[in-house]
Amino acid sequence: MFTQIEIETHFEGKLKIAYLNQPETYNSLNKVLLQELKNFIVACNEDENVRCVALSGRGKAFCSGQNLKEALSLGNIEEERVIQKMVVDYYNPLVEEIAHCRKPVVSLVNGPAVGAGAMLALICDICLATENSYFSQAFVNIGLIPDTGGTYWLPKLLGRQQANYLAFTGKKLTANDALKIGLIADVFGDSEFSAKSMEVLETLSHLPTKAIALTKKAFNHSYENDLKEQLDLEGIYQQDAAETQDFKEGVTAFLEKRKPNYTGK
Repeated sequence: MFTQIEIETHFEGKLKIAYLNQPETYNSLNKVLLQELKNFIVACNEDENVRCVALSGRGKAFCSGQNLKEALSLGNIEEERVIQKMVVDYYNPLVEEIAHCRKPVVSLVNGPAVGAGAMLALICDICLATENSYFSQAFVNIGLIPDTGGTYWLPKLLGRQQANYLAFTGKKLTANDALKIGLIADVFGDSEFSAKSMEVLETLSHLPTKAIALTKKAFNHSYENDLKEQLDLEGIYQQDAAETQDFKEGVTAFLEKRKPNYTGK
């Protein structure tokens, strides 16, 4: 089914991990890889057994960004607007699928994450990184702007000053520095990254999935809503959450003083 990503399944299908599997190009992005990633997210979103989704990279890098050789071979950049077509047809659909996926999507950054590769990591709901990885908005180094949701998410994650600084300069940001400014969720030492990140993924795979989906949906709306609109939305989504089996299980487990057994329903 997939030729440029490799899929791992854990916890009886509750967790699916897609590894970008083009280590010879440091997992640079191309049409096939972007389409396969989108198809993977769609399939996980539709599979009721899947409770958590993760993206990582094989080899030394998470993702080095767009494969420039492919981009430059697509046609006349000015006359055919091939870069715009690439963004609209391949990048934007992937960004939207990750943003609207009903399961938590976690990036496991195992090495450099550069340009569109950095944004692929950062648009995920949670970004975990190894101590020796780094992030760079390297678009400016070749005269481009941040894409893959960069102009939307960076100012929201960092504020105007930090977003401008990173986008204008392309500065390499260590994982620890990225953690300090709130760009990513957590950093683990290289030797413990696999075990520590799997602990996070296991936890997410056994939590009330529909409540997480509604939380994600509410957070997404918060960027456009005023306070009243958001409070009204909270009431609606809280009722939706209260009608799930997991809410009933959570309350019952609390009253019985036991650990809840959530099913994601």
